[in-house]
Amino acid sequence: MGNVICCFTTSEETKRFPIDTNFEFSSPLPSWPPGQGFANGAIDLGGLQVYQITSFTKIWSGSDETGVTFFEPNQIPDGFSTLGCYCQSSNTELFGWVLAGKDVSGGTLASPVDYTLVLSVSDSCYIWLPTPPEGYNSVGYAVTSSSDKPPLDKIMCVRADLTDECETDVLLWGADDGVNVYSSRPTTRGRQAPGVCVGTFIVEDENNTNSIISCLKNNNFDTLSSTMPNLAQITALVQEYSPRLYFHPSETYLPSSTKWYFSNGVLLYQSGDESNPIRVDPTGSNLPQGGSDDGTYWLDLPTDETERERVKKGDLESCEVYIHIKPMLGATFTDIAIWIFYPFNGPATAKIGLIDVPLGKIGEHIGDWEHFTLRVSNFNGVLYRVYFSQHSGGTWVETPSLEFQNGTNNFVAYSSLHGHATYPSPGVVFQGTNVIGIRNDTAKSDMFLDVGTTYSIMAAEYNDSIIEPSWLNYTRKWGPKITYKIGVELEKLEESSLAIVESVSESLLEILPIEVYEEDGPTGPKMKDNWDGDER
Repeated sequence: MGNVICCFTTSEETKRFPIDTNFEFSSPLPSWPPGQGFANGAIDLGGLQVYQITSFTKIWSGSDETGVTFFEPNQIPDGFSTLGCYCQSSNTELFGWVLAGKDVSGGTLASPVDYTLVLSVSDSCYIWLPTPPEGYNSVGYAVTSSSDKPPLDKIMCVRADLTDECETDVLLWGADDGVNVYSSRPTTRGRQAPGVCVGTFIVEDENNTNSIISCLKNNNFDTLSSTMPNLAQITALVQEYSPRLYFHPSETYLPSSTKWYFSNGVLLYQSGDESNPIRVDPTGSNLPQGGSDDGTYWLDLPTDETERERVKKGDLESCEVYIHIKPMLGATFTDIAIWIFYPFNGPATAKIGLIDVPLGKIGEHIGDWEHFTLRVSNFNGVLYRVYFSQHSGGTWVETPSLEFQNGTNNFVAYSSLHGHATYPSPGVVFQGTNVIGIRNDTAKSDMFLDVGTTYSIMAAEYNDSIIEPSWLNYTRKWGPKITYKIGVELEKLEESSLAIVESVSESLLEILPIEVYEEDGPTGPKMKDNWDGDER
């Protein structure tokens, strides 16, 4: 739907907010295929049943578009209790959630014994930290429009064995008195971590004295397959949300399938026997399995120069993406990690002031694995966030901020020119500073990949029916390592650029990311820290 703007009147001027409008997908979400526990509304954490609340009553909103709005959950199902209130930025449509809890075993919930006022704003917004009884922890705050303490049964505390440590996530609001409001998340996150995000916020002063709430913990984590999507549900999720990935109009180095790559003369080298490389089987079945990235083996392109240049360019027609399905946030969410293989990562371009400077071979490497990740709620199958990987880091984007294809719930992503980092919108992003940095250019073109039509599920550890391909357990480099001297490469530039190069070479050495200094083939997806852990 369109972004409807609601108006608020203050003593200064009329302010405009989208916060009073709920985000809606372009197309109604389907009824997901039947399964054991995925998208069934409630999840049992081990005697404590939780339900994702997405309906709210606004309590207070900031006076400018950089402020926040505090909400109280409503439409709570019978038998469930509020665990905390919700907060989000005022300049986006409402698209949030908090968990409510229901005691189904006895003693998992208890009323606080008191409240402590931790923040008051404009004499119309009061944030209260519940004081839990012994053996219980608070997992959220109460928010009121009155200075009177809330009733003791307004917020429930959770038995300590069902809680885990949490930490601040995204800064939502910085108050003038040094008190900040953040979203919250479990401190330990990953596909084997039981910490559950409650969806509430954290109020923290400069001494961190107020950040003493907890997150929840899934004590039924050993039965996580009951809340995770089955194969039919995974297929439906991919079809519903999978993106169209656009490549830059000037892109030379496109992706391919691993089968196409191996079938076109890719060679396996072994340290100490470099003169006798082995041609890789199309399925990767003859790649060494297991071990560590110890430099013993690596892959390289065909030795024939013509074939080498051809394979570098990839083959978009044969391309398929590879999907890893994993539980996150205590199996209350599913991460759909979509991996894309490029035979070659092209050279980088620096921007120095107003001038673009090609960096020769700097930034090139053979074999390039990139990914983005969809985070879907296991309560209802709703896509809440997408992670776009960008070199050694990346960024989370909330669903309302995504670009969608017309009339669908399939979002749009962009692959940067030569470097293949993924971005949610077209344009130029600089890696470095606003004076000297690496260009990351993205734009729409006639070259694109519709992920939902060209994928295979390569791994889902909770589902024994999914067989991992042989190449996934190849733990060494997908390309050789060649270290470049940046000064030597810069000297190869056109004569007209030499004056610029001489003046900025030292600055480039200090500022440019270390990965552009060498051609070093990456390891495969399973060797990345986000395979088992959360995104960076």
